[in-house]
Amino acid sequence: MRRGVVAALATASLLLSAACSTGGEGSSAGPGAPSPTTAAPGSGSPSPSASADLPPAKGAAKVVSTLTEELKSPWGLTPLPGGDLLVASRDEGTIHRIDGESGKKTLLGTVPGVSPAGEGGLLGLAVSSTFGADELVYAYFTTTSDNRIVRMQYDERRPAGQQLGAPDTILRGIPKGSIHNGGRIAFGPDKMLYAGTGEIGDTGLAQDKESLAGKILRMTPDGEPVHGNPEADSVVYSYGHRNVQGLAWDARKRLWAAEFGQNTWDELNLIKPGGNYGWPEVEGEEGEDGFIDPVAQWKTSEASPSGIAYAEGSIWMAGLRGERLWRIPLSGDSAGEPLADPQSFLDEKHGRLRTVVSAGSDRLWLVTSNTDGRGTPKAGDDRILLVEVE
Repeated sequence: MRRGVVAALATASLLLSAACSTGGEGSSAGPGAPSPTTAAPGSGSPSPSASADLPPAKGAAKVVSTLTEELKSPWGLTPLPGGDLLVASRDEGTIHRIDGESGKKTLLGTVPGVSPAGEGGLLGLAVSSTFGADELVYAYFTTTSDNRIVRMQYDERRPAGQQLGAPDTILRGIPKGSIHNGGRIAFGPDKMLYAGTGEIGDTGLAQDKESLAGKILRMTPDGEPVHGNPEADSVVYSYGHRNVQGLAWDARKRLWAAEFGQNTWDELNLIKPGGNYGWPEVEGEEGEDGFIDPVAQWKTSEASPSGIAYAEGSIWMAGLRGERLWRIPLSGDSAGEPLADPQSFLDEKHGRLRTVVSAGSDRLWLVTSNTDGRGTPKAGDDRILLVEVE
């Protein structure tokens, strides 16, 4: 199946423009660029899915409404209990609350210490799994010295612009760069915090287990290593990644991650604790001993993936350079083999697509990314779109 997917995608890619720019997200690394089936811990062993529970081989996706417009360099997005959303501005270092019905924007505040440059700035957002009790908002951002994860108390009773408490740093020392800062954070089914990082263009860091760069990290809500991590004293969960910006769990509580390739293959991976995903020794599917191959791969011109989400039996992946939303139907196969070839939607209709999160049932929130310095903004950009899928 996988070879068929690769062949079909490689053939399709020949019909697309392969224009290259500098070696950051949404582009290949041109001259001058810096040179499994495992359930979430504690989730138990999932039983095989019945065929009646599988998604159809072919799906659908359509934008049913625009929730809000005129966002500036939006990056992280996280739902609040009750249906509203929090969205981060990468370059302005601000967080806004978006009313889930009207789209009205309310400024929570500016996150102190954010130092935007290149692909760095205020990136991923998450709310605690006990938000109703503690009202904690987590953020991943770039400072003058590193990338770090903080948490802040949110008090909506305070005036707009003054609703965020002082940042409490739970993890510091993630290497920073002008490119490949990773940045996605999310709480898993085990109520632990996961983070995707990049290798900042220093490719050797991805294979260095002592570095937090080019990794998926797993930690407690306080930023400490979790019992059951590959190394008891380390937050490193998997390694050999180039630039992870997509994290999501399926109905079996398996962790999936999307990451940028360099010149050839972008990847969707099923994550195993302690797994080595190959970068920079391999890119895409190579079948080499010691490295875990991706479940699916795309030419960089077709994807350059950022956020991913799970809905209706499929992984949905937002593409930056590819300017499309990919659907990867899951088969329930223990190795993560897709049920059918990935299928794209919304091709070049809304520009670059940064973040996608579940809106419940058969709907997704989708964030465009045309004001990030690499897109071509249109009137009203950037937007949060509501997408109906099957």
